[in-house]
Amino acid sequence: MKDLVAMDNTSNEAFKLLKQLNVYLEQEYKYQPKEKGLILIESTAENDHTICPRLRNGKVEDLWSLTNFFALSMETFVLSVNILDRFLAIMKVKPKHLSCIGVCCFLLAAQVVEEECNIPSVHDIIRISQCKCTVSDLKRMEKIISEKLHFEFQATTALTFLHLYHTIVLCHSSERKELLNLEKLEAQLKACNCRLIFSKAKPSVLALCLLTIEVETLKSLELFEIALRVQKHSKVNDADMLYWRELVSKCLADYSSPECCKPDHKKLVWIVSRRTAQNLHNSYYSVPELPTIPECGCMNESESEDSCEDMSSSEDSLGTSPPSDLEASFFFDHKPKLKRRTRHLYPL
Repeated sequence: MKDLVAMDNTSNEAFKLLKQLNVYLEQEYKYQPKEKGLILIESTAENDHTICPRLRNGKVEDLWSLTNFFALSMETFVLSVNILDRFLAIMKVKPKHLSCIGVCCFLLAAQVVEEECNIPSVHDIIRISQCKCTVSDLKRMEKIISEKLHFEFQATTALTFLHLYHTIVLCHSSERKELLNLEKLEAQLKACNCRLIFSKAKPSVLALCLLTIEVETLKSLELFEIALRVQKHSKVNDADMLYWRELVSKCLADYSSPECCKPDHKKLVWIVSRRTAQNLHNSYYSVPELPTIPECGCMNESESEDSCEDMSSSEDSLGTSPPSDLEASFFFDHKPKLKRRTRHLYPL
């Protein structure tokens, strides 16, 4: 079986892709979360003092909810998860601080990936995430995360490899380009990101596992041979592939089982009050102009806590487990639709 370098002598584009792959392979270790820290989280039982796997996984689901709500890119979500895991793997974090940390990771990732005009305001993120912290809390936490990670946020992630592998395979294949669906691969990566164990995998290996599993389902001999050449070039041994492929296959099977809502094309729906909707950026919603209805009084919004130390635990944030009828939309990009909460009027 020819290797990719031999095949690429006649293609300048393919040669550049392999050169880029070599760069990513050298960089990936630098941006991986510390394995010892991840193992410590894995072995932690639920308590009020340290982060356990359930809280971490729930916070990642919250990050995807924020990404979807503000219509940001898949890159923003994956990078925010990477920043979160790298920080949790080196710091002992109390559950009550996890909400603030998650929002900071989301903001940092958005600042790296998105155009400035597309980055949501801090106030909007606080309102939607319901993290119950102030702008000053977020700034302090952002400074801590940045210093602990040495301001290194341009990470090489599994999504980086997935996009590159997909391009390389199509570059060498005579099959129809739409046969290997990148959106489906991205959706599967989202499912893996919501499980702590996959943060221990090399990004290149995780991406390659997703690619080869999908190629096998397509029953294309040509694509399978190209995927094997990619594995050989990436110097991924068979033992690692078998180990992680089994875990990835089980994860994807779990999401497709009757016990878990299968990803489909339902839209996420947030129900917010009119007051909240009026304070959101115009691009996030459309609130009809309606006359003001006199009421006997209105509830005051709860004030944000003044200090990071007093922030509520992550259970008070977006909700670590979305309702069952919304889970199905978790791994697809659809802009949510806002509904105006009906106010109940009582006679004076």
